[in-house]
Amino acid sequence: MTLAFELDALRALADPGATFSDARQWTKYVGVVSDQPTYVVTNYTRKHRVRQDFFSGPRGVVESLENVKRQFDTDRHVLVGTTEEDRAAAEETGWEYLPVERAAEAAGWALGDDEPDEDPFEDDGRDDWP
Repeated sequence: MTLAFELDALRALADPGATFSDARQWTKYVGVVSDQPTYVVTNYTRKHRVRQDFFSGPRGVVESLENVKRQFDTDRHVLVGTTEEDRAAAEETGWEYLPVERAAEAAGWALGDDEPDEDPFEDDGRDDWP
């Protein structure tokens, strides 16, 4: 199986690094896809010690799922996500979709406190730059 987490689904988990380690026991490939800029995904995965086999890079979710499916020939391709857009991307690309809550329940992963990590470079609308 190839397992992809949309970044927000990964953020919803209490311990993303442990989740990836656990998933490696029963998947062949595991990675992250996102519409966010590459540095956002890279910073998050480094901070949480997530070693991924693939990530979306500068591509969006749909293009990433298509590329991963071509590169990683496994019997199943599953996207863990949080939104209807994630479900639509999975359906469009021939992936199975699994909401993060169901994935966490089935695998025994703890969900987090829903507090997103702050992006220090995110524009907060203030004009306080010198």
